[in-house]
Amino acid sequence: MKIIKELFLFSLLSLLLLSSCKKDKLLTDTGAKLGFSTDSILFDTVFTTVGSTTKSFRIYNPYKQPMTISKISLGGGSSSQYRINVDGVSGTSISKTDILAGDSLYVFVQVTVNPTSALSPMLIKDSILFETNGNLQYVNLTAIGRNVYLQKPDHFPTNGLPPYSIITCNATWTNDKPHLIFGYAVVDSACTLTMLPGTQVYLNKYAVLWVYKDGSLQVKGSYGNEVIFQGARLEPEYREIPGQWGKIWLMKGSINNIIDWAKIKNGAIGIQAEAPDATGSLPFLQLTNTTITNMEAAAVYAIDGHIRSYNCVFANCGQYVAALTQGGSYTFQQCTFADYWNSNPNDAAGGSSSGTRSTPLLVLNNFNIDNNNVETVTNIDTAYFANCIIHGELADEISLDSTTDVTGYHMKYLFDYSLLKTSTVNTGSPAHFKSVYINNDPGFKDPSTNNYNLNATTFCYQKGNPLIYIPLDLNSTFRGSPSDLGAYQRNP
Repeated sequence: MKIIKELFLFSLLSLLLLSSCKKDKLLTDTGAKLGFSTDSILFDTVFTTVGSTTKSFRIYNPYKQPMTISKISLGGGSSSQYRINVDGVSGTSISKTDILAGDSLYVFVQVTVNPTSALSPMLIKDSILFETNGNLQYVNLTAIGRNVYLQKPDHFPTNGLPPYSIITCNATWTNDKPHLIFGYAVVDSACTLTMLPGTQVYLNKYAVLWVYKDGSLQVKGSYGNEVIFQGARLEPEYREIPGQWGKIWLMKGSINNIIDWAKIKNGAIGIQAEAPDATGSLPFLQLTNTTITNMEAAAVYAIDGHIRSYNCVFANCGQYVAALTQGGSYTFQQCTFADYWNSNPNDAAGGSSSGTRSTPLLVLNNFNIDNNNVETVTNIDTAYFANCIIHGELADEISLDSTTDVTGYHMKYLFDYSLLKTSTVNTGSPAHFKSVYINNDPGFKDPSTNNYNLNATTFCYQKGNPLIYIPLDLNSTFRGSPSDLGAYQRNP
């Protein structure tokens, strides 16, 4: 009986092994084909010499037997501008890749566009070929490539300064092809960088346009042909993500800076404006007809800055829309300050931009306390807001942060015919608040898409000071008199 029992167990084990071998036998049927999660991959605009983000798709084995993919290769071979990685293996041609029954594999794809003399967008096409059991299948690859003027660091200091390049003195940037900045690009002393209408400036991660002492930035866009500053990633998923680049830094002592008709978006700080030196001309920065949106920290960060601005939108920032600190002189007319960061789905999408804003969108401050707890006070000689909208989702969007420890210093400010969102600021003082409107809904068309145009029933209609008249709004539309509040005239 014992022998019979052992023979039975041996036979059963043999049957199981045979069954397992049969189940694991490779599928070699010429009619068997792979499945794919997509039949094509599209990379949006990719700059020359700069690699794309990585895209992926999946290969499926829909059968109950394993398969061997004889070869996975790029149609362009070793000269292809694409790169692939399959199951951890990289190359232009990968042989004998097994895929288990009912299983799948990821294929990762990148592209780098080689330099070209072409100025307009070009198509870079290729395909990934899959050879299985004599069948040939493929996934198409397409990228849109553009040539650029490249500004890349060639100075690598060892004294703590970041890697930087120096822009040609008195250069003029045009719109014939984009300008791409890596690292810190410096407008040097006694030099001016001029940007003509339609210029496109793309900044890589952490990149900064740095205007040095006695240097000058002159941005001269026009309506419908604005100068654009944004991140270097142009794929659709990056279109509205903050924190993709550093800032425009107008360093202390830079002079005669003008930014007119620009769109600045998706950085950490839009403009950092510091004080002029003793000989610096005023206004230190003239900022007009410009939008600064989707900044991780602030649209405008001023340190004893001197700014004159009208027809601007500053909006949707992770900390402050405008932080005007350590004194200075500021005039804002017909400007919109708005922040709906917490309720904007683009900011909650991920990356370093995600988080909750708890700070008011506008801060006025006339002092600084350093790491040694030493307080330095600087006057705010002027902070004038006329015909402006200052509104967001917090109960109090204004902070008046003035020192009380040092006598003889002041913070002069006036909100004139402006709509304010506040729950704590005492707006009863005529020296600081003149004909202001408190906590009314401005009637923006769609803050979630950074559309701060006014709807047909807006509260802001003809609420402006009739003595202040800037003829054209940010849509280049003639204003009535009195004007509507903010950068846009109502457009029913």
